[in-house]
Amino acid sequence: MSTVFGVPTKYVSLLTLVVQNSSLVLMMRYSRILPGPRYLSSTAVVLSEVLKCLICLAIHINEQRHQLRYSQLPTLSDDASPPPSQAGYGLRQLWSDIFSVKSGFFKLLVPAVLYTLQNNLQFVAATNLDAATFQVTYQCKILTTALFAVLMLGQSLSAKKWLSLVILTAGVACVQIPSSTANVSAQQGNYMVGIIAVAIACVCSGFAGVYFEKVLKNGQSSSIWVRNIQLSVGCLAIALFGAFVWDGQAIREQGFFQGYNPVVVATICIQAAGGLIVAMVIKYADNILKGFATSLSIILSTVASIFIFNFVPTIYFLLGSILVFLATYLYSMPDAPESTEAIESDMPEKHPMLLVEDYDVENGLGLQNMPTPFRDDSEVESGDEGSHDSIYGPDDGTFSRNFSPSLIGTPRTEARPDLDYVN
Repeated sequence: MSTVFGVPTKYVSLLTLVVQNSSLVLMMRYSRILPGPRYLSSTAVVLSEVLKCLICLAIHINEQRHQLRYSQLPTLSDDASPPPSQAGYGLRQLWSDIFSVKSGFFKLLVPAVLYTLQNNLQFVAATNLDAATFQVTYQCKILTTALFAVLMLGQSLSAKKWLSLVILTAGVACVQIPSSTANVSAQQGNYMVGIIAVAIACVCSGFAGVYFEKVLKNGQSSSIWVRNIQLSVGCLAIALFGAFVWDGQAIREQGFFQGYNPVVVATICIQAAGGLIVAMVIKYADNILKGFATSLSIILSTVASIFIFNFVPTIYFLLGSILVFLATYLYSMPDAPESTEAIESDMPEKHPMLLVEDYDVENGLGLQNMPTPFRDDSEVESGDEGSHDSIYGPDDGTFSRNFSPSLIGTPRTEARPDLDYVN
């Protein structure tokens, strides 16, 4: 198990995600209510996409160079030069990977538009809602993502997940109930505008995430970092166009970086780092811990809002927050596995019987020591679904490598693509 200063990496990634989720809404809210000239949220979205693109580009180029370095075969002569395909990863290959028709770049313009709109609406919501209400209400993106997955991908949800979605809806509704004892003096902005902005942002997040997943499943196999670069480039172009359309006059008069200060810069950096942190959690932890981190960040942001923004939670807000916390954690829990009887009745039809005699038990070789036909983590993360040479010979139907994957280890949890690109 990998560690960071002696602490397991999965817990470090979990803590990092909690801090990022909580600090993002707090910093966005704080940056929008600071006295003095206010920065343009459209320019903040542009800079956030620039950072995302640069980070993903650096990781992708490093991965490609790493693969080329270890894929080159040793030569008999020191004077022999590697073939052009292995000479290095140049700009021409990078351009082809990102912008060629075969790469599927134009298919990602749809989620790019939606993600750009979502990012701008987050700043609108942070301007008109307190951080705690924004954080709780924004969890409706779980509901929209699930509904679009059912409608567009034909996925089926278990009864437990449907129950968690009902609890989530009830919790968000409770948060919106006003109270006569609430301290409205601390409320700044238009509450209804903020709620509408969050609602539209949740719809954009759900549809864009499911559409992105559909493109990954049906399109050409590409690295997930290439997909993120394509999304960032598309979002950057659209965000730049929107910034000069809506705020062009203000930019020409007072500059692109008007109203910027260290708080604004920190907000942009935290937002840009969100996708990488989620990817780290998916790699080293699992979806259950991610759901727990999201729920924990709701509590942390609520407590911080009480001390930073003088937020006064009502009884309805506390009840709704508890329901949202419960629903988020419940939805991230895996479904119950099939019964043993059903699995055993299925095995003779789908897989040959696994016999202990197929393995060299006398020499100490057991199931735990046998190689498996699964791809390694680097291939799963890179999204490469291309063909790979098997370590086994041709299969004539009698070899034991055809046994059920459930017998050689716990199946990998498929990470949703929408978690790999978080806005």
